[in-house]
Amino acid sequence: MKKLISAILVFTTLAVHAQSNGRIKVACIGASITYGAFIENREQNCYPAQLQNMLGNRYQVINYGVSATTLLRKGDYPYWQTKQYHDALADNPDVVIIDLGGNDSKLVNRIHLDQYEHDYKEFIHSFTELPSHPRVILLQAMACFLKDTAGIWDPVIVNQINPKIQKVAYDEHIEVIDMHSPFANKEANMPDKLHPDKIGAGIMAQNVYRVIAQKRDTSFNIFKSLNMPLKQSSFYGYACADFIFNGRNCKIAKPKFAAIGHPWVWRARFWGHEPQTDIALLQQGFHIVYFDAAELLGNNEAIADWDTYYKLLHKAGLAKKAVLEGMSRGGVYAFNWAASNPEKVACVYVDNPLLNIPSWAAQFINKPNTKDEMFLSFKKDYNLTTDSDIINFKGSPVDKVKQIVKGKYLILILCADADEQVNAQENTLLFEQKVKALNGNITVIHKPGFKHHPHSFPNPAPIVDFILKETGYVNER
Repeated sequence: MKKLISAILVFTTLAVHAQSNGRIKVACIGASITYGAFIENREQNCYPAQLQNMLGNRYQVINYGVSATTLLRKGDYPYWQTKQYHDALADNPDVVIIDLGGNDSKLVNRIHLDQYEHDYKEFIHSFTELPSHPRVILLQAMACFLKDTAGIWDPVIVNQINPKIQKVAYDEHIEVIDMHSPFANKEANMPDKLHPDKIGAGIMAQNVYRVIAQKRDTSFNIFKSLNMPLKQSSFYGYACADFIFNGRNCKIAKPKFAAIGHPWVWRARFWGHEPQTDIALLQQGFHIVYFDAAELLGNNEAIADWDTYYKLLHKAGLAKKAVLEGMSRGGVYAFNWAASNPEKVACVYVDNPLLNIPSWAAQFINKPNTKDEMFLSFKKDYNLTTDSDIINFKGSPVDKVKQIVKGKYLILILCADADEQVNAQENTLLFEQKVKALNGNITVIHKPGFKHHPHSFPNPAPIVDFILKETGYVNER
């Protein structure tokens, strides 16, 4: 019943706004990408038109795109001065989607970027102060493959424009969608290396649709539920709390609005490294959490600490089952905890994971003067004193497959076939073989020719889609 009430509350405001004509009005603000420049049959194939088809008749999506416009008031063509801007305000929309920033990266406009955040906040306020008090969603600037450093240039988008958009979203407590990562590998869908084609516009529309259509619990705030001192900061535009629990550093990044059921991702190690999957899931209402058990390497102390942290988070309102995420040695933490708590795991995503500790540790045997901190910690954590202790160690995930498969959750592994730090054959492939022998659910995505770094994908869509599907939060049209 509580979930039903929360779901109803999410849509109450929009429903009230739309009572006059029975439809929720969505204003798509932007430049040429919003307008649909260079797309065949633009009126039917631009991203706002495709978004309309996805949302259905309950919504009325209006395209207010104007090519070449800037968010900056002092830009070479400010959106502020257009008829479409004033029309959008006069229409009193219920939802406003803003995609302005690409043109601000041009050399002629970069000299004014120190005013970008101020101008963006004023632009947002011009809509939020309307009688409809619309829901505002910011789109980060899309990836660009042009080489003209004086024009729209991706390094400026990545290092200046998008971080400013994230900061504005954090300061104004409004939603933001990463539109750069979904196009990081989509140059083929951008014929002029700047504007998406019909398929690209569909990808854009799908990402916006997922955020608009996702049912949210707007009343849930885990920071208040924790009832302890927290230090807050921005995690790519999302509120992140740092705090101490059981003497360890902890973090929780919370979505703008929690998805119904309060799903969450537990990152085992390396907070903030290759964060694109975490950011995409924050957009979908997931929480991202972290407990710094370094460097216990998944031993009994680490598992006990994680058990206590889990109890804290679940009592505070997060879902019973967590999505476990581990990169490199994070795979040991994730699977060792999963082996002890199979009923508490929704699914597991690990990336070039260490799953067979003796295989990795063998390089340090017979090196009495080794100074590798992880190896020394490993021996201390597990009270190993001899080479034989290390060789015969049985506390790795590859030794716990029987317990792991009891959870019947799906496992996704990204495996760099040329990994120079974690041998794929002795870790991922051995683990996969053992899981399949016990009829476990596992998928391995190979990255031919890749080394240990970089982890993840620039476009995390395969990972995100896997997690959304396994947790039941897929929202496709």
